[in-house]
Amino acid sequence: MNLPLALMTSIILTLLLVTIAFWLPQLNVYTEKYSPYECGFDPMSSARLPFSMKFFLVAITFLLFDLEIALLLPLPWASQTTNPKLTLTMALILVSILAAGLAYEWIQKGLEWME
Repeated sequence: MNLPLALMTSIILTLLLVTIAFWLPQLNVYTEKYSPYECGFDPMSSARLPFSMKFFLVAITFLLFDLEIALLLPLPWASQTTNPKLTLTMALILVSILAAGLAYEWIQKGLEWME
């Protein structure tokens, strides 16, 4: 009896919130809302200027290393298995590969901001 009541309550609440989210912004339509915004000032130039390729490469490198570090998150639970030595060995290999990749990027000056 409690499960159907909980499901019905959550569905009704969800539909209500979605309806309010779509209905509420249509009440206040401002022309300022649809204009370009640049730190509170009118834009001085086009918003379609190319950005630094160096910044793009550093950002992609950060994302790759960040995702690889996320592979270490389940390590505390994996160390409780029947063979923790294998788990720690695999984690050490992963950290070694990450360190080697970081050293390679550092040597190749892939982490430099200035050109």
